[in-house]
Amino acid sequence: MVQAIMVQGTGSNVGKSLLVAGLARAYTRRGLKVAPFKPQNMSNNAAVAENGGEIGRAQALQALAARRSPHTDMNPILLKPETDTGAQIIVQGQRAGTMRARDYRQDKSKLLGAALESFRRLSSDADLVLIEGAGSPAETNLRAGDIANMGFARAAGVPVVLIGDIHRGGVIAQIVGTQAVLDQEDQAMIRGFAVNRFKGDVGLFDDGRNDIEARTNWPCLGVIPWFHDAWKLPAEDMMDIRSQVGGSCKIAVPQLERMSNFDDLDPLSAEPAVTVEIVPAGRPLPGDADLVILPGSKSTIGDLAYFRRQGWDVDLYAHVRRGGHVLGVCGGFQMLGKTISDPDGVDGTPGLVDGLGLLDVDTVMAGRKQVRLRSAKALPGGEPVSGYEIHMGRTQGPDCARAWLELDDRTDGAASPDGRILGSYLHGIFASDAFRGMYLSRLGAASDLAYEASVEQTLDALADHLEQHFDLEKFLSLAENPRQI
Repeated sequence: MVQAIMVQGTGSNVGKSLLVAGLARAYTRRGLKVAPFKPQNMSNNAAVAENGGEIGRAQALQALAARRSPHTDMNPILLKPETDTGAQIIVQGQRAGTMRARDYRQDKSKLLGAALESFRRLSSDADLVLIEGAGSPAETNLRAGDIANMGFARAAGVPVVLIGDIHRGGVIAQIVGTQAVLDQEDQAMIRGFAVNRFKGDVGLFDDGRNDIEARTNWPCLGVIPWFHDAWKLPAEDMMDIRSQVGGSCKIAVPQLERMSNFDDLDPLSAEPAVTVEIVPAGRPLPGDADLVILPGSKSTIGDLAYFRRQGWDVDLYAHVRRGGHVLGVCGGFQMLGKTISDPDGVDGTPGLVDGLGLLDVDTVMAGRKQVRLRSAKALPGGEPVSGYEIHMGRTQGPDCARAWLELDDRTDGAASPDGRILGSYLHGIFASDAFRGMYLSRLGAASDLAYEASVEQTLDALADHLEQHFDLEKFLSLAENPRQI
C-alpha cells in the first residue's frame, strides 16, 4: 500500500528540493519504489519529461535520485513567470495559457483537481510518494484556494514535516511562528520538523532544538549540517545559480531578468579547468572572458532590451572584436540574429525588433511550442549529444547553412563564417562528455569530467549525509496512506 508524506518549508529556498532528492535516493537504496511529487512549482528552469511536456527541473533531479524517468505527473502545475505580474501556466506538462498573478490567485483552486489526478496516477506505481511544498504554509494571505502546501496536504490527506533554514537566521521564530499563524486544522497536519543548513557543531543547537520542541510539541527529525557538494547538482532557481571559480578558461554569462533553462551551465561549472562567472545587472561583461554564453529566456524580446540597458551589447561587440567566442542557446540564439519578429505577441507586445546582428539569421515567434527530448551528433566530428528543445519560434537565414548539430529529422544551429559565434535551440548539450570536451578544447581547456556519473555520486553522498543527520526511520513511520488512494 502506497505511503505519502509532504515536506514543507518555512520559506522559499530553505532546501526542500535538495532534501527531497536526498530522501528519494536514500529510500530507493533501501528497496522502496519512490516517486517525487510537487503539486505546484514556479520556475523558468524546466525539464522535458520522457512522456512529453514540461516539469520543474527539481522534480527531474528528484526522479533521477529515485532512479525513475521524469513524468509530467510529478509536477502537474508549473508556473513560468513572463513578467512581474503574469506567468505562463503549464498543466500536466502542456501549456494552458498565460494568466496575471491576481487572476491566478482567484482561480488556482480550480487546478487542484488536476494536481490530485496526477497524484493518484503517480501513487498507483509507488511505495512512497515524497511531496514537496512551495514557498511557505505561513503565507496566510495565500491560504484561500491553496494547492501548493496545506491546501493540497488536507485534500490528499497526507502528513507534513516542516523544514527551517538556520543559515538565514531566526530559525526558532521561523518554525514556531509558522505554527502560530496556522489554523488548528493546518497545524494538525504537521508531524515534526527539521532544521537545515547548520554550519559548525550541531550540538551547539541542542537548546534551540529543545526550545522548538517544547513550544510546538513537534518532534525534531534532525539538525542537518550544510551539504557542501550541493553546487554539484543542477540548480532549479535563479537564486541558486552562482559563479564557480575553477581554471583559467573563463566563461561569462549575463544574468538575464527572465533567464530560463540555465542547466546548460551546470556541467561547465563542474569542470576544474573552467571558471564560470555569472554577471549580474550593473556589472560589465569581463574583458578577459574566452566565451560569452547568452542563455535561454522566458521573454526573449524583453530580455534583449534588458541586455542592452545593462550595456552588455557594447561589451559583447568588444569581446567579439578581441577574438572571443559567443554561444547563444535558445532565446540567446534568437537574440544573436538580425531581427526578431513577433506578429501575434506570443512573447509580449507584437512587433519587430533588431537583434544583436552577430549571426545572419532572423527569427519569427510563431508556430507550435516545441517541447521534446533530442539526440544529435555534433558536426563535423560526430560527437554524440543529448539534449532537449523547449521553445517558441523559427530561426532561418544564411548562417543556418553552417548548422553544427545533426538531429534525426533535421539539422540545428547556425554559425558565423569564422565559427566563433554559434547558436542553437538545443538545451543540455554540455552534459554530453565527448561534446563538452571537444568544445572546451577549442577554448584551450581540457576536460576529463564524467558529468552524469558525478551527479550520481553527489546524490549518493547526499543520501549518506541524510542517513547520518536525519531520522529516516522516524520520517518513514510518519508517512500515511493518502485519502485519495
